[in-house]
Amino acid sequence: MKRTRIAALALATAATALAPAIVRSAATAAEGAAYLQDPGGDEKKMKSMWTKDEMHKVEAQFRLRPSIQYETVTGPGPKGAEDYKREIPDPKTLAWQPVFEFAWSVSDSTVVKKALTTKDGRHPIVVHAVLRTHGRAKAAEVRQELADRPATGRVKVPGGRRIACDTGVYTVEWEVTRTGYGTLTGSLPWNSSCEEYRTAFSQDTGKQS
Repeated sequence: MKRTRIAALALATAATALAPAIVRSAATAAEGAAYLQDPGGDEKKMKSMWTKDEMHKVEAQFRLRPSIQYETVTGPGPKGAEDYKREIPDPKTLAWQPVFEFAWSVSDSTVVKKALTTKDGRHPIVVHAVLRTHGRAKAAEVRQELADRPATGRVKVPGGRRIACDTGVYTVEWEVTRTGYGTLTGSLPWNSSCEEYRTAFSQDTGKQS
């Protein structure tokens, strides 16, 4: 009997730092405290731009939240209680499921350009991201047109694609557009290595068998 599980990824840097700690969820990607963010910095760090007339400001932030998907197999219980069956991870089934997270903030000048601003009204927002392989091929892509959104907001968009482990370093290209105001863009690298998870699963299985 096999069951699909999702585990949260803990990534400290773009190229390395896969945490061995696993958080399981039966149906959806577990919420993790770690993520890759553009621009780098604290949680509120955002890229920004003003329109040419300096009356409208758009800010944006992007986060990549990769999660680990794997299947479990039924294995024997701990030494001395082998008849007690348990579900153990199968390292051979490891794969990635990326989630793309976008944040935006729209400000409008009042009276004095750039000096006095408000964040009011409802806005049309377009979010777009492409996950590219080392050879620039598209591995996953998301695009959503978000109508009638508040001046500040955040949305998570599932990548909808299974990414094989250990297939190199990918590049995520992202865009957030406030229609009629402007578009903010960025990119960041992501390492698809699963070695730390594979090692953690093997060690966990060894300790309990």
